[in-house]
Amino acid sequence: MAQHVENTSRFNVPANKVWEALNDFEAVAKFAPLIETSPLTNGQNSGIGAKRCCNFFDGTKIVEEIIELTEGESVTVVLTDHTMPLNLAIATMKVVPVDANSCDITIAMEFVVKGGPFGWLMGALMMKPLMKGVFKKTSQGLAYYSATGKAVGNGLPSKEELSSVVPA
Repeated sequence: MAQHVENTSRFNVPANKVWEALNDFEAVAKFAPLIETSPLTNGQNSGIGAKRCCNFFDGTKIVEEIIELTEGESVTVVLTDHTMPLNLAIATMKVVPVDANSCDITIAMEFVVKGGPFGWLMGALMMKPLMKGVFKKTSQGLAYYSATGKAVGNGLPSKEELSSVVPA
């Protein structure tokens, strides 16, 4: 049985700036605080079929492939070649303009944990809260990178640095 987790946050960044960062598929390592590198695996940097390998600072990796794309609005990827206890994971990043200078960023995932009922329980009690926190940090990193052009590296910038993009 699939589970759903998502996080939506508002940022003081124009939606088109955020979309520019999302549309550069290889750039995820510049804004996702857990990802060290994200090279393309098939030479395609945007559009359906683009693939990247997300290499995490902890030594693990995930391959992601774009399976749906609505230009200027959302991108959906399927996660493959990973060591997580998942049978299926599909993630969507969506950008919705609020006004000329702000937008909402939503990161959502549908996933199925291995292990039947025990796996489902582990997903509900452990993985969903963990993923929600990762999605929040990734959204903050995306907003910061989109506004400043500065990569976040292994962790987020200070609260003071984020204050320009994260509303009080």
